[in-house]
Amino acid sequence: MKQQKQHIIVAGISTEIGKTVVSAVLVEALQADYWKPVQSGSLEDSDTRTVQQLITNPVSRFHPEAYRLTQPLSPHAAAAIDGVVVSLDQITLPDTDNHLIIELAGGLMVPLNNHDLNIDLVQRWNLPVVLVSRNYLGSINHTLLSVEACRNRQIPVLGIIFNGPATPASEEFILNYTGLPCLGRIGQEETLTKDIISQYAKQFIGLADAVGA
Repeated sequence: MKQQKQHIIVAGISTEIGKTVVSAVLVEALQADYWKPVQSGSLEDSDTRTVQQLITNPVSRFHPEAYRLTQPLSPHAAAAIDGVVVSLDQITLPDTDNHLIIELAGGLMVPLNNHDLNIDLVQRWNLPVVLVSRNYLGSINHTLLSVEACRNRQIPVLGIIFNGPATPASEEFILNYTGLPCLGRIGQEETLTKDIISQYAKQFIGLADAVGA
């Protein structure tokens, strides 16, 4: 029987949380494909290009963005400057038989247009979420709100990955309160290399089996 391949959405509790680093680690661990539906700004040094430069496996494919917006702003604002409107109907999942890591543009409640948020796209696809959390003043609140938003829409959350310096008190509270597992931790790295990503990937190799993929 052909193995079911898992599609996983990587969402952050805020901006600059480390979604791209986590995405690279998961892509390497699962030898998965990668897709960022909406890229806002940094078109010459996009998140797709960053992930591509950090992985070593020969299997992963990198699917083109549905929207490439020139300004480093919320997608709805960046699209308005570029004279386009982001439409959920134009953001369709890539055709692949492989695992697929999907990185959102910002947090779950980031607007894609004047009516739709990232979470509307996630709900439409009915795919599980890996939530990336990072410690800062207010991060407990942002993490719990992100989990609650998913649960209110019956969006499955596979677990949390903590990125950056460890903060045991905050992490313990988040995990106990939500009942979610910690899928792994990624430390504060001054520079990122293929070797570093490969080392972190080892702790996630069993993720596909753990979620039934």
